[in-house]
Amino acid sequence: MPERVPGPPRFLALTGPTASGKTELSLAVAEHLPVEIISMDSRQIYRGMDIGTDKVDAAARARVPHHGLDVADPDERYSAGRFARDARRWIARIRRRGQVPLLVGGTGFFLRAVIDPIFEEPSPDPCRLDALRRYLGRQPANRLARWTERLDPSRAPIALEGGPQRMSRTVEVALLTGRPLSWWHRHAPAEGPGVPGLIVLLEIPREEMDRRIDARVDRMLERGLVDEVRNLLMAGYGPGDPGMTGTGYREVARYLAGEMTLEEAADRIRRDTRRYARRQLTWFRHQLPEGVVRIDATRPLSGQAERVLQAWRKAGGSPTGGVEGGEE
Repeated sequence: MPERVPGPPRFLALTGPTASGKTELSLAVAEHLPVEIISMDSRQIYRGMDIGTDKVDAAARARVPHHGLDVADPDERYSAGRFARDARRWIARIRRRGQVPLLVGGTGFFLRAVIDPIFEEPSPDPCRLDALRRYLGRQPANRLARWTERLDPSRAPIALEGGPQRMSRTVEVALLTGRPLSWWHRHAPAEGPGVPGLIVLLEIPREEMDRRIDARVDRMLERGLVDEVRNLLMAGYGPGDPGMTGTGYREVARYLAGEMTLEEAADRIRRDTRRYARRQLTWFRHQLPEGVVRIDATRPLSGQAERVLQAWRKAGGSPTGGVEGGEE
């Protein structure tokens, strides 16, 4: 478990499992605190992927400035390290504007990379890296799993759970640097300073979480998820691209390929989303630092927002972000 970075909080973070109500709470907090929101979601960073990621709508973005949305194409990789570098820059600029940076999302690795920076990544030859990534993108998951277990056995359980993208990352680092990714995490220096922040965790009973997930999947399909995936495929993105491997996109792509019915795809999306939410719960239980503020996500939204504001004031967060230097 990472130690809390010392110092007054320079950002506020709302995190929790899928369907816990993070977006709604962030907009409620924005009614009382001058915030700019930084999306902390590993799927919402992709352009053209709005419905399947449940991206905040245009009206909310017009009301409250948002960062971290639509910053990469679906065939690009966007690592936790890249997010941390972007987030440090966004946080500094938001605070210089006198606003409060509000990080919102459930990607735990993104949050940890901000408060407890990961190693400085090695810089392999771009041509070799591109060729290897294209090759790995064509491999089946079971072959990637075997290579991952052979090349980095200590990291393998985490990589296998993360799916093809994380397995490919584990394999490529080992092959291109000569050392496994787990070695780099243990021995390489951090790529930048940690940023102190106040973390608020939304907690929700599993039964209610599952109910909300099922309702969300139904809503996504009604809003046009199938058409969104079809348009991405027609634009040239494939099921193996980093953005397209996310839950919802891979199942609908299989439906469009005639490999399953739409009802089967919907059932798979519900099942896989529930599994992902349970992995999030496990991560939050073991990986968040001390001092996390926990909020019951079934409480009325106004009560949740008031609890967040109280915690921010108590932690020494200024009403506005303040003026400071920092990363550009």
